[in-house]
Amino acid sequence: MQEYPGQKRILVAVDCIIFGFDGVNVKLLLVKRSLVPERGNWSLMGGFINPSESPEDAANRVLEERTGLKNVYMEQFQVFGNPERDPVERTLSIAYFALIDIHQYEKQLSAENNPEWFLLDDMPEMVFDHAEMVNLAKRELRYKAALHPILFQLLPEKFTIPQLQALYEGVYQTEFDDRNFSRKLLSTGLLVKLAEKDKQSSKKGAFYYRLDQTNYKDNINSFLNLVPNPDKFL
Repeated sequence: MQEYPGQKRILVAVDCIIFGFDGVNVKLLLVKRSLVPERGNWSLMGGFINPSESPEDAANRVLEERTGLKNVYMEQFQVFGNPERDPVERTLSIAYFALIDIHQYEKQLSAENNPEWFLLDDMPEMVFDHAEMVNLAKRELRYKAALHPILFQLLPEKFTIPQLQALYEGVYQTEFDDRNFSRKLLSTGLLVKLAEKDKQSSKKGAFYYRLDQTNYKDNINSFLNLVPNPDKFL
């Protein structure tokens, strides 16, 4: 095999940052690291890219091997390349993040590597630079969610406005005014009100809604003002 002269080996890995929503809280999925150093400590789902793989194929393989999750849409958002980030060998990491409905995927989750969901404001210490990866992924998520309704990826097909508000409050880790949030949300033209109510949270109940896919493209920018002063969260 021909090689470039005078070049040293650099490993390339992928790390998967999985955000989930359980209907009440936004959470982060972590696993126990299986390699030395820091074996047994909390980690993102990471692994090295095989010579025959694309980064996307590697990310999907690593996620399934570490957690059992598959067919999860993941978005590449940054390369982490500090020369000191891995104490063993010089390693670049291509980071991906995903948004999932926890209940939709809970049956896929394997117990083999002890995957566990953590609240965003109660995350444990993580190996290497994984905390930095998560913080930058949160910033990216907040930026995109302030512009477009991407957080619907975390919801079931039908949902209530209180559920959607809880989701936004979890992502931005703040509280929104109930009336203003509801008014702005309904003004987007992206929700279809259903006749059915969720009566588990209160006697009166809250109407279910669904995303109006037919008007999605025309009104995709209508979420621009849903989050007040989004810059302060970035």
